[in-house]
Amino acid sequence: MKKIVLFLSLYFLVFSCQNEVKKESEIPSDKTNSFAIVIHGGAGDGLIKGNFDDEIQKVYTQKLQEALDSGFEVLENSGSSIDAIQAAICVLENSPLFNAGKGAVYNIDGNQEMDASIMAGNTLNSGAVAGINHVKNPILAARIVMDSTAHVMLSGKGAEQAMEQFGLEMVDSTYFFTSSRYNELKRIKLQENDNPIDYNSILNKNFLGDRKYGTVGAVAIDKEGNIAAGTSTGGMTNKKYGRIGDSPIIGAGTYANNLTCGISATGTGEYFIRTVAAHEVSNLIQYKKVSPQDALHEVLNNQIGKLGGKGGMILLDKNANIFWDFNTKGMFRGYKKSTGENVVEMFGLD
Repeated sequence: MKKIVLFLSLYFLVFSCQNEVKKESEIPSDKTNSFAIVIHGGAGDGLIKGNFDDEIQKVYTQKLQEALDSGFEVLENSGSSIDAIQAAICVLENSPLFNAGKGAVYNIDGNQEMDASIMAGNTLNSGAVAGINHVKNPILAARIVMDSTAHVMLSGKGAEQAMEQFGLEMVDSTYFFTSSRYNELKRIKLQENDNPIDYNSILNKNFLGDRKYGTVGAVAIDKEGNIAAGTSTGGMTNKKYGRIGDSPIIGAGTYANNLTCGISATGTGEYFIRTVAAHEVSNLIQYKKVSPQDALHEVLNNQIGKLGGKGGMILLDKNANIFWDFNTKGMFRGYKKSTGENVVEMFGLD
């Protein structure tokens, strides 16, 4: 009798252990092998087909694709989303085609004042720089602030002194000279002498002559499911008083949160600051259960647009889905996903 009881006890013990192992194996992993990156190169009402011949379209498309490929390669090799967006943005900062880094616009004094920010969605850690003009790649400076200081934002001379101490590549201001950007400044100054300038229209009107548009940004999700976002800009042509826009302000021009999404914005920054645009989109998704596309539309059109602001935003959600929206005629944009999807676009719907 004792042997039978012992046998039955052992049987049920083994059976229960097998069931327990089976149940654990059925629990889906939180990790994902899906990864993706989305970028933008600015938005404006001048971004219409009539302003871009085939050759110019090709040049912009190739540079946007190069940025996507640089970021995607990092993700494909199991790199972090932070490293991926940094790689993509550096490509755009090193090109004179966009208003960031090499292509940054001039302020009223004939200098560049560049801003950038970066944010990690898994920790909400972030870094930003504002009003710098000797750092070759502002996005790298923002990364150093995030990783190597106790602060979120550094500005001006102090930021540059810190970057020198950390060994970041510094350049003379002549590195940022482009004749088209300088001519753009002269045109606006002449206009301002005749009439007070409407800064709300700068984003759209002052780029038509030289085919250069604005702020750059990127959002990525890596194989671990971590989201990161970053934005870099030269701001407004002929800006005064050390003006700073939304690009270096976490929650306005840049935001990343693994619970919802990552966002990078471009446009008339004052309105993105007033509406805390990027964070507002995330909040609508998290707390109101609004779809990402509807959240973007709400903020861009019903909040920013009603105040008189223009621009666009790119968004990548926690499931590697990509969205974008803009209330201008067009926006340089593109994405690349582990599924094989690869898109680069410039113009809006006709």
